[in-house]
Amino acid sequence: MMARVKKNDTVVVLAGKDRGKKGTVIALCFKKNKVMVKGVAIATRHAKARKQGETSSIKKEETFIALSNVMPMCSSCKTACRVNTKMLEQGMRARMCNNCQEVF
Repeated sequence: MMARVKKNDTVVVLAGKDRGKKGTVIALCFKKNKVMVKGVAIATRHAKARKQGETSSIKKEETFIALSNVMPMCSSCKTACRVNTKMLEQGMRARMCNNCQEVF
């Protein structure tokens, strides 16, 4: 089975507090069906100084969101699209846009 979303893909968030935002995929966790998107689902982490000389800080970082809440963007038609597979001449499979039939 071919993955619907891969690393470095541009995706659109479909649900949640960040609905409508676009970003690139940073990391995937297929065991938990989660995806991390750059600039989406920002969480605030408070880091305490552990050693002498360190400073405590507040860090903002991305967290994982459900894979079902994102949809890949087609590079040719610039819309969120469902993904189909297409057999190439070399016998390999490629992902293609369900709207415009272009290969990603």
